[in-house]
Amino acid sequence: MMNNTILMVGAGGYLPEKILTNDDLAAFVDTDDAWIFQRTGIRQRHMVGEGELTSDMAVAAANKALANAGLTSADIDVIIVATTTPDDTFPSTASTVQHKLGSYQSFAFDVQAVCAGFIYALGVGESLLRSGKGKRALIIGAESFTRLLDWSDRTTCVLFGDGAGAVVLEVADTDTDDWGVLSTVLHTDGRYRDILYVDGGPSRNKNVGHVRMRGQDVFKHAVEKLSSSMNEVIAETGHLPGDIDWLIPHQANTRIIDGMQKKLGLPAEKVVKTVAKHANTSAASIPLALSQAVSDGRVKSGNLLAFEAIGGGLSWGASLVRYGRP
Repeated sequence: MMNNTILMVGAGGYLPEKILTNDDLAAFVDTDDAWIFQRTGIRQRHMVGEGELTSDMAVAAANKALANAGLTSADIDVIIVATTTPDDTFPSTASTVQHKLGSYQSFAFDVQAVCAGFIYALGVGESLLRSGKGKRALIIGAESFTRLLDWSDRTTCVLFGDGAGAVVLEVADTDTDDWGVLSTVLHTDGRYRDILYVDGGPSRNKNVGHVRMRGQDVFKHAVEKLSSSMNEVIAETGHLPGDIDWLIPHQANTRIIDGMQKKLGLPAEKVVKTVAKHANTSAASIPLALSQAVSDGRVKSGNLLAFEAIGGGLSWGASLVRYGRP
């Protein structure tokens, strides 16, 4: 049985307690607040505590999303965790999250598309619910990204932070036009692997490795690829850019976010920006930004939301969602 309306009914986020400001970084990295802020828009980032795991952050975000949706872990059939920084090489972080939530009726697995991970997990989760594999799904982006950083490389170590965000998807009791996840597009181009990658892996060298990035090359691809995928979801749904209530982009840096806002012709006040305080939290960045905008009352039920992200692979995608329950 095909379900046509897949609603997004709750959002939650979690940030670790420890905050590392640009001034803190300048104490041990050859940089300063002005240099970082001018290039990225970042002022600070959160960092996982000693012994704090990706799964711990994922569970905290999931519990907030469930509470926001008026549900419990017993209501969930599918758990998907988008992460590049799993607790273990195996089993999946999602299976650990399932155990910590006590959601044993659900099936659980990880998705890995780096910074585009949340969009990919959303697309997979939506498809599973559409095809009748469950009634509700937890889609989580969670990253301990600072554990992949080379603190001697100032071009990368200043960019990233840790955190988790989660949303709840739900099959609507009755199909409702123009509600829920309206369209999601996903793209990959492996020719560009070498402009953003980690120089480690079990098969390659048995190491975890560190982030390596050619920033200018990534930037050149980002705005063009993100705007084309956003145009795809807008065209698929018959909407216009002006219909969008909130653009909630991947929080990589302000230059890319501002570039996307201008391409779509949206006013700056329709963009949710958390990059100054969160930095780039990879797969967590979109659901974290969404959860903040839901909790502070900016995002309301019935709002049309646009998500977009690009990450290593290169992998990128976009989604258009009418948030809440009709």
